[in-house]
Amino acid sequence: MKRALITGITGQDGGYLAEELLADGWEVHGLLRRLSAPNDWRIRHLRDRIHLHDGDMLDPGCLVRLLERVRPTEVYNLAAQSFVAASWDQPLLTCQVTGLGAVRLLEAIRQVDKDIRYYQASSSEMFGKSELIPQDEQTPFHPRSPYAAAKVYAHHMTVNYRESFGMYAVSGILFNHESPRRGEEFVTRKITQCVAEIVEGRREKIELGNMSARRDWGYAGDYVKAMISMLRQEDPADFVVATGVSYSVEDFCRMAFEHVGLDFRDYLEINPAFMRPADVPDLRGDASLARERLGWQAEVDLAELIAMMVDADLERVRDA
Repeated sequence: MKRALITGITGQDGGYLAEELLADGWEVHGLLRRLSAPNDWRIRHLRDRIHLHDGDMLDPGCLVRLLERVRPTEVYNLAAQSFVAASWDQPLLTCQVTGLGAVRLLEAIRQVDKDIRYYQASSSEMFGKSELIPQDEQTPFHPRSPYAAAKVYAHHMTVNYRESFGMYAVSGILFNHESPRRGEEFVTRKITQCVAEIVEGRREKIELGNMSARRDWGYAGDYVKAMISMLRQEDPADFVVATGVSYSVEDFCRMAFEHVGLDFRDYLEINPAFMRPADVPDLRGDASLARERLGWQAEVDLAELIAMMVDADLERVRDA
């Protein structure tokens, strides 16, 4: 039986990844951190088709027992404290979950079954203040937040477990990827949610911070296909996954308002409180290696992605 374990299955990528694996005939298991209030809305439509297990990335014994019980063929580590702004408020927690959590899982795999194939969710934030644009697999890292630094540590440890123990362990250096399932704390979803609320008369303004920061935005549903492909190669390797085009936050905001026939300048207020202590000016990925070796490329462009997100938020607001 083809069996996959996904940590962070309740996140944006977890839901899309589970759908892809199920469609391919895999048995899907997910690690679920127990909360006082459920946070499973992204996978609720899959609950009768997947197997969920209570656990925590802070507990190494729990991870060992989970691997022994599930015996997965593949493990996708998507678990993280993934909000950059929150990593400044909770740097130690971010380090424990995002950085050390990956090592706990790698060590559990080494103990239980070194033949398990492991995927690590690395991030374009690791490049940070890179002067090289676009960034590819050889670009030096210059992390600019506790989140990015924790991701760099997890990334390098994945390489070390691959090279030191002969494990099939790879990292996908994914650039920003969005969807209607994106958390409302992220700027893209904040924008599309506010657009929907303004259209429906629930809000008058949108408050944002740095409008000039540029990001390479793609569709999460496309990017999980690259994750799967990375674990199906003959030899393990790390890959950048990106569209190759960057846009500013202002561009994203303008396109979201234009989708509903509005001018964002009539509704925007700049709030210094939303500025990062150390921001990243421009992230744009070169996914040439992924195109060449994985046969992967982004299918949804930014205009399509924004339309998808705005329309989904309009439907949510109207149904609320």
